[in-house]
Amino acid sequence: MTPRDVAAVLAAGAVAVQCGTAFLRCPESGVHPVHKAALGDSRFTSTALTRAFSGRPARGLVNQFMLDHRDAPAAYPEINNVTRPLRAAAARLGDAGRMSLWAGTGFRQATERPAAEMVDYLAAATSRPRRAGA
Repeated sequence: MTPRDVAAVLAAGAVAVQCGTAFLRCPESGVHPVHKAALGDSRFTSTALTRAFSGRPARGLVNQFMLDHRDAPAAYPEINNVTRPLRAAAARLGDAGRMSLWAGTGFRQATERPAAEMVDYLAAATSRPRRAGA
């Protein structure tokens, strides 16, 4: 989520860094506006692994749906298929408590800056400048 995080991972020997959550609030992101807003909403204070939405483990903002279905079975794609209409309805209604709000643990640091600026910000940790047009 920060250049310091990127530098630490690279110093530990990684050749790449996954920074998906850092880009969720970027204007170019296809994430639902309710999801983007939830990332900065003080009502959401933590993330957790859940199978509630899809039957596969994934990390997301802890919301009411996750709390109501803590013991969801490991049953992908069945759970995913069953919850699809519920998730779509929640999105239409703007109900963040019932949407899948995927995010990593550093979600609070996600900003609304454009993706290119985010890449430059994160790349500041490397000794190689970002190539123009890349």
